[in-house]
Amino acid sequence: MERRNIDEIAEIIKESEYVIALTGAGISTESGIPDFRSKDGIWSRFNIDEYGHINNLKSEPEKVWNMLKIMIEEMRKARPNKAHLALAEMERLGYLDAIITQNVDGLHQMAGSRNVIEFHGNFREAICLECGKIYSIDYALKQRVPRCDCGGLLKPNAVFFGEPIDAKILVSSFDIARKCDAMLVLGTSAMVYPAASIPEMAKGNGATVIEVNRDGKMLPYSDYAIRGMVGEVLPEIVAKLK
Repeated sequence: MERRNIDEIAEIIKESEYVIALTGAGISTESGIPDFRSKDGIWSRFNIDEYGHINNLKSEPEKVWNMLKIMIEEMRKARPNKAHLALAEMERLGYLDAIITQNVDGLHQMAGSRNVIEFHGNFREAICLECGKIYSIDYALKQRVPRCDCGGLLKPNAVFFGEPIDAKILVSSFDIARKCDAMLVLGTSAMVYPAASIPEMAKGNGATVIEVNRDGKMLPYSDYAIRGMVGEVLPEIVAKLK
């Protein structure tokens, strides 16, 4: 990581009128939440073909909910890290307008960020697959196979494999991607669509793309690509903004 890059990035953010961030699992691994695809990730313990698809939940709800309960309890132990807190501080200072997160853990909101779009939903709520009624996740966790008052099966209010992204979320995310003049891409490979379209749209509309990621292949179109821990890099940027 070159020091001059931090200085340049801070200046770009200061001069930009609309700045957004796209965050992925890499920002929450620093809070102790394992990602999905690493050697220690969720799918190393639970076969994605047995647990990850919406059809798995419908056909074997008790089995999948047993996995979900483990995942939810792990998330509940997590607390925002320096990266989450830095983004909340950027928003407070007026240098960050919105966050689009692919994470379902709610750590951005816990850190104090207010304008957060949860691209893949959240694990704070459960939703009925039949009538769409929303419950707290605690209501679902008390049941062996969580069900709605109507008898329909409940699932976390998050996107499973085989399900589409909510249309309103998709439109909102794409709208602000086209609007921004700087985008931070943090802790995500941004290789899986439709989320991968978000920085592509920003870049295509002239935005400066600033990428910070510890692992994986960096985006070929990033204007700044810093290999490192998001929780170490972002506080340095915030210090330059103050």
